[in-house]
Amino acid sequence: MTLPPPVLSVENLAKSFGGLRAVDGVSFSVSTGEIVGLLGPNGAGKTTTINMILGVLEPTSGRIVIEGVDLRLDRSGALALTNFAAVYAPLPGNLTVEQNLRVFARLYDIEAVEARIEDLLETYDLKKYRRTKAGVLSSGEQTRLTLAKAMLNRPRLLLLDEPTASIDPSAARDIRAGIAGHVEGGQCGVLWTSHNMFEVEAVCDRVLFLSRGRIVLEGDPKQLPGAHGVETLDDLFVSVAHEGLAAGSAS
Repeated sequence: MTLPPPVLSVENLAKSFGGLRAVDGVSFSVSTGEIVGLLGPNGAGKTTTINMILGVLEPTSGRIVIEGVDLRLDRSGALALTNFAAVYAPLPGNLTVEQNLRVFARLYDIEAVEARIEDLLETYDLKKYRRTKAGVLSSGEQTRLTLAKAMLNRPRLLLLDEPTASIDPSAARDIRAGIAGHVEGGQCGVLWTSHNMFEVEAVCDRVLFLSRGRIVLEGDPKQLPGAHGVETLDDLFVSVAHEGLAAGSAS
């Protein structure tokens, strides 16, 4: 199957902090209708890579192109096509669910704001919490609100960092199914980071393993383990993590 042009193209991306090379010449792409897992142990460079794609960090070198827009040349244009959700980035707790969505809708310059908010409240089962302050929601409810916010501008590129961490398996399954359905509809491409290898295998079309700032493995999450002589994706993750630690000790 021929994939459409990439919604995200990362070319030879690097980031240094003093003498530390956190990301070291990473290149990959994400196509529309594709979910790509960005995997690796803590310190592998995942969050640094995401922060560069979000424009939070400026690369030391390399290029990021989102839907044909070079992030360095047109930051606003590229980021207007993007959104992000993570459990460690909760929304303002003193605002209600509806107020949060309304504020971000204005920031994203959303048209037909009321209809969009109602649609997202319905999609993420948040109608009964619309007047509840975000700070008193359960972790699962906060996750659904964060995802609703991330979908406000109908992003072409969706970045998800541990999107279902700390929520119950039933809610996590529903969230995975909802995102997968959205992507299969050709609405966007997703870069998904997680330490939950069951989740990764369930939702990702392709995975990239990072170790010490470099991509060391890439492929189909269902086929990679067998190709590398292990039984599960979890075993492969542990193997990559240990090899990275051993390389770090030797350097």
